[in-house]
Amino acid sequence: MFRKDFVWGVASSAYQVEGRDKNDGAGICIWDTFTEEGRTFEHHNAYVSADDMHRYKEDYALMKELGVKAYRFSVSWARLMPDGTGRVNEKAVALYRDMILEMKKNGIEPYMTLYHWELPQALEDKGGWLNEEIIDWFAEYAKVVAENFTDICDKIFTLNEPQCFIGLGYYRGIHAPGKKVTPEESFQIAHNALRAHGKAVITLRKYAKQPIQIGYAPTSGVAYPASNSPEDIEAAKKVYFGFYNDVDNWTWNVSWYSDPVILGHYPKEGLEKYKEYLPEITKEDMELIHQPIDFYGQNIYNGYPVRAGADGEPEFVDRPAGFPKTAAEWPVTPECLYWAGKFLYERYQLPIYITENGMSCHDNVEADGSVHDANRIQFLDEYLGNLQKAADEGAEIAGYFLWTFLDNFEWHEGYSERFGIIYVDYATQQRYVKDSAFWYKKVMESNGAVLSCNQPDRTIRIERGAAEVTGAGFKVEREMELLLSDSTDVIYVASGSGLIGSIWVDAGDRLTIPEGIRKMHCSGNMTLVQA
Repeated sequence: MFRKDFVWGVASSAYQVEGRDKNDGAGICIWDTFTEEGRTFEHHNAYVSADDMHRYKEDYALMKELGVKAYRFSVSWARLMPDGTGRVNEKAVALYRDMILEMKKNGIEPYMTLYHWELPQALEDKGGWLNEEIIDWFAEYAKVVAENFTDICDKIFTLNEPQCFIGLGYYRGIHAPGKKVTPEESFQIAHNALRAHGKAVITLRKYAKQPIQIGYAPTSGVAYPASNSPEDIEAAKKVYFGFYNDVDNWTWNVSWYSDPVILGHYPKEGLEKYKEYLPEITKEDMELIHQPIDFYGQNIYNGYPVRAGADGEPEFVDRPAGFPKTAAEWPVTPECLYWAGKFLYERYQLPIYITENGMSCHDNVEADGSVHDANRIQFLDEYLGNLQKAADEGAEIAGYFLWTFLDNFEWHEGYSERFGIIYVDYATQQRYVKDSAFWYKKVMESNGAVLSCNQPDRTIRIERGAAEVTGAGFKVEREMELLLSDSTDVIYVASGSGLIGSIWVDAGDRLTIPEGIRKMHCSGNMTLVQA
């Protein structure tokens, strides 16, 4: 189980769920332009999406019904300040205040994100994140947020996944604004973003209506050890915080984005490796970036195995044949939450929130309205079990925000991916509760007690060609229910073949049966021995 004050929640972003209204007063953001240019899957756009700006009251009531206690959401910069600076859209102020109050009415603690990629197009037209003026633009936006919302919302994240909005948006052109800048420009953008974060922290604290807590939410693919040997663990840690990517893929990094914010300096390894591409970095810059924050977020979905080579240097390990993947073709690696929790807390010593984690599945609505997403349940169960293990071993894990509540607009992938625990029929806007939502409710209510890691082991283990087990045998010649004695923990296949449960067995196979399983369905033609 997790600690008593553990925060259980769900996460989303404004652009992905809100939709638009012709009378909402919002400005155009870079994603509006990107979709208008036809640069998303099947030319999808987010003008309606999950229509949450019109349906949030019903959605928050559904959250309450399903036991959600915290909601990480974002404010759209372009909605709140249509031109990016200057004029404030009072309709947006009213909308977000009502949203926050409605969350609290339903017993849901609001966790706000300032920037989840909704950059006003008016600012992009002036250079966007490449223009150093954005440090002041972002601070002005933070001031408007502080003045209008901190009386009712006291937990705020500044930036979401700078690795993505820089790497995918400006460096590779996959996300909005779809640019492909030079390496030098990409490092300038990153430095601007970190300085903007620092100035936003100062501004939020200065203008807040009450004491507030501030965090930061980068992302990472986690390097985890291929074994538990000390050598492999050190190799994985070295890669996780190191600089093993070439400059064409440098933006996928942990320490470049987190060391300056939390430790007050850029990592020496990165400064040396990328020195020819770096902007001028001053002492004043680092003082601005290194503002005290209260908690540290990480958006984590998967990782990759690493081991120590014969020469002591890290080696990247191939995944095994048939490794599990999500509908988005992402690898399923639950151990990544364990190792991330340990590695990140050891280095940064701040309370950690997993600010995003979840799975895209091939979800379908059954005739009775149910959505059976057992693979998502298994995914979450295994990931949360590993997160609990990190907490049990001393990492300060403060909370977990599942990505996501509603199916929504998944950026350049449009509506081709479904990450939600609520199925959205985009044609009708009907919501269908998936099995995973009911399961997650039990997890939250029990503070994790119902997770498999906290239950007796029910794994049936099979050993092929095992040593013979002696004892009285019995014949299976048709389908039957095999009732096991209380003392049985092994079944040996003396001859023949067939099914025991869903496992195909042959003569010489030995099955170890966990305590608690006393009845199994069998079929085939075989002789079994219980021991």
